[in-house]
Amino acid sequence: MKDWAGHLSRRTNQAVEAIVAILMAALVLDVWLGVVDRYFFHWQLPWPEVLARYLMIWAAMLAVSCGIAQREHIGLTTFVFMMPLKLRRLVLITMDLLALALFAYLFWFGLGFAQSGANRFAMIFGASLRPFYAAIPVAAALACFQLMLVLIRDLGEQLELDPDQDDPQAQTTGPAQ
Repeated sequence: MKDWAGHLSRRTNQAVEAIVAILMAALVLDVWLGVVDRYFFHWQLPWPEVLARYLMIWAAMLAVSCGIAQREHIGLTTFVFMMPLKLRRLVLITMDLLALALFAYLFWFGLGFAQSGANRFAMIFGASLRPFYAAIPVAAALACFQLMLVLIRDLGEQLELDPDQDDPQAQTTGPAQ
């Protein structure tokens, strides 16, 4: 089960990283077009700034799940390393469950937020803001999915020390391979 969860987490993360890379490339091109427009061609395009904002929101929100999958988000581990191993595992699992609850709440709240975007329109695009506002529930659902997978994969062992090392700074950031 742990191997299956780890494999599915890696595959999902690879797909999300590819999407984020495409969004970031589009963002760079969009900003570049806005700069070229403003300083060289003076076309006065109204949409590059607005599009850049929503591309950045989508990229940043989706990247949250990438950090979760690789356990790269900031964490305060000093007190966790002072705990006995069994308590440490319990605390780490509890923290994952709390994060899962947070993202589940954000998903639920985000659904209403995205729905409220259906009635709002971006005049520059002439389209509903629902696809742009949907970044919140989509990213929260993806974060919940990744948290469940890494919880199964790691089971509180993500900060285990190598038996040959006494230095807490030499910890691993993922499951033992």
